[in-house]
Formats: sequence, structure tokens, C-alpha cells
Amino acid sequence: MWTMKTYHYNQLTASDILALTKRPKLDFNSIFGTVEPILKQVEEYGDAAIVELTRQFDGVDLDTVTIDPNNFPVALDVEVIKAIDTAFDNIYTFHEAQKQPSLEVETMPGVVCKRVNRPIRKIGLYVPGGTAVLPSTAMMLAIPAMIAGCDEIVMATPPKKDGSISDEILYIAQKAGIKTILLAGGAQAVAALAYGTESVPKVDKIFGPGNQYVTAAKMILQNSEALISIDMPAGPSEVLVIADGNAKPAYVAADLLSQAEHGADSQVVLVVTSDFDLEQLEQELSEQLAKLPRAEFAKKALDHSFTLIVNTLGDAFWFSNEYAPEHLIVNIENAENYVEQIINAGSVFFGQFTPESVGDYASGTNHTLPTYGYAKMYSGVNLASFMKSVTMQTLTEEGIRNIGPTVETLAELEGLQAHKNAVSIRLKDLK
Repeated sequence: MWTMKTYHYNQLTASDILALTKRPKLDFNSIFGTVEPILKQVEEYGDAAIVELTRQFDGVDLDTVTIDPNNFPVALDVEVIKAIDTAFDNIYTFHEAQKQPSLEVETMPGVVCKRVNRPIRKIGLYVPGGTAVLPSTAMMLAIPAMIAGCDEIVMATPPKKDGSISDEILYIAQKAGIKTILLAGGAQAVAALAYGTESVPKVDKIFGPGNQYVTAAKMILQNSEALISIDMPAGPSEVLVIADGNAKPAYVAADLLSQAEHGADSQVVLVVTSDFDLEQLEQELSEQLAKLPRAEFAKKALDHSFTLIVNTLGDAFWFSNEYAPEHLIVNIENAENYVEQIINAGSVFFGQFTPESVGDYASGTNHTLPTYGYAKMYSGVNLASFMKSVTMQTLTEEGIRNIGPTVETLAELEGLQAHKNAVSIRLKDLK
């Protein structure tokens, strides 16, 4: 039987509890040292570096660095097409509803201020490959970029051993109107998007999850002369489940394992009230784990997972907010009554019939979310992530008369005479 480490909330000190919210420390100095030469190689040698690095890291010989997905026919099973289309429509519907109208306010008579929304023109989407094809990530990134109206969208994804891209990714790229796919993964793909090469257009913002090298590349490049921004910093994927005595242990075990199977470094946390059946949970974990193709990944993730037993749901939500999980599953009675107690989380799943898997694939919310505690200050990817706002103002004669003296006073206070003069010269003409 699988046994998780168990802690009792009322037996821990405040420092003990906070220690449980800490993630494993990432050795970014070592990772940066590995990544920086790759970034410099791509910056200097462009396409040739992509070809060489893809051969070196992926064992793939590229004939071309980029393709137009619209030039390739796809052959997919009818059920796969139906599943992609359903997920695509749900994600589209939820993100389309996020459009915000322009804002116009008259702050005082004759002074009108506006805020208008504009798409970020050039976007790079990183879709991991490696051990699995991830059409869900392709949709989560491409659909809001399409809705936002970004002028140029470049998708980067590692090629298969024969240098091709999976039909699922091609199909989604075609549906989203993408015209360029970069056949590369890892730090080299991020560098190509950031700097641009002979074949790869330079972008303004890069989105998408990836391993520690991809994350490091994004972090380095957003602070470089490449002049790009990124969606968010990210670490290993994670879930925190809050469960009470009404929660079915089989459901809770399935939710924990669905996150653990991502990889050995996945973070899995269970917070339960004392009436939850932990013994039955451990039985379910053992039985379900034995049937998983990715059981070895899940076992390693569970090795550093833990259960926290709390006296009250108030303590459960306090701990969750301190932990700030990427995914929060609230499997308790009347779960939605606790919406206001949730402050820090990437995405939340309420009730016994709402597994995290639905958000990963098809409910409509975005699965590109802050991890490693960054949910305290970052939102998950959404339509606004692909937009920026521009403020505007217009003053009439009445407006400059009303606001002018205020500006003159403040400008003089700061010792900026030219700022004052820009107002004074107009007021003089109106006298």
C-alpha cells in the first residue's frame, strides 16, 4: 500500500507550516550556465545553429528550420478530430468572452481620458514535445492569440525523429491560422523566437511551458537586448487538493496521480479534514498507480508529496493561499461557497465531478498557469496576455483652462520649467 508523508496542522509550528509551502530549490546558476552559450550560438549563427543544436540534442537532421502548416495534409481519426474540435470550440468561447471594450472617462469638464486595447503584434508560442504530443497546449496558446488579432504567430515545437510534426499539431495550427512552425524545441527554439533568424521571425512576446532549460532561456532573454517579454516564469507542474469526509478517496487518488504522472518533479499536495478516509485513499493510490503506463514518474513525484490534516476548512484555505498552487481542487461539500476564501491559485476546480483534467484539455479555461508559488502575483494565460492597452487623452479649451493651473503648479514644484511652459503658452493664448 502506498503511504504519503502525513503532517497534523495543529502539531506544527508556524515556521514548520511555511516550510511545507516551499518548493524544491532550483539550481538556476547551473542551468543558466548551460543555457547562455546556446542562446549566444543562435543569436550569432541563426538557422545554422538551430540545425546543429537540433541534431545535437534531439538527434534530428532538419532539411528546413520552419514550415507552413497549411502546406501539409493531415490524416487523423474521426474521434480525434471530434475531440480537438470540441476542445477548440470551448476554449474559443471562453476566451472570446474575455474581450474588453475601450474605456472613456471625462475626469473633469473638458478633459477626456481613454484606454484602448491593442494586440501584441508578434507572438511566439512554445509547444513542448519530448515524451508526448501536446495538442492541448497548442490550443491553449494559439486560440487566444488568434482571438486577440496578433499579426504574426510563430509556433515552435520539437520535431519527431524524421523531422516532421504530428498531424494533431498541424491540424490545430491550420484551424488557428498559423503560417509558421519552427521545427525546434529547448532553449534554442526560445532563442530563435527572441532574436529571429533567417527563417524565423523575431517576436515580441513568448508563451508556453517547458522544462527547466526552456524556462531559464525565457527568463534570461526577457532581461536582455532581445527586447522580448514572456508569459510568466514557471517551474514543475503542481496540484493541491482540499478534501473533506464527503470526498470519495478514489476520486482524490485519481486527481493526485493525474498530476504526479507529469514527471518526477511534479508537486502533489493533499490537505484534508480529519474525517477524510486516508486509509482508503492509500489503497486507491496503490491500485490506480499499478495500472498507469507512467507509473515510474508518478511514484517519484509521490515520494516528495505529503498530506496535511487540518482541523478546519479555514486552516485548509489559509495553507492553500500560502502555497499558491498552480491547480487547486476543492473536493468538499458545498465547494463553491468557499470562492471568496481563495486568493492565490492558478486555476480552481470545484466539487467532486470537476477533475483538473477538464481544465487541462477542454472545459475552456487556459491550462498555461503560474507554478512554483508565482500564483501569488501572476495570472494564468488569458486573452489579456496577448493584448496591451494604450491610454489617450483629449482636452478642449475648457479642459486646458480647468487643469492647466494644476499642471503648472506641480511642474514648478518638480523643477521642470518646460513642462510648465507647455501649459502656460496655451493658457496665455486663450486669455
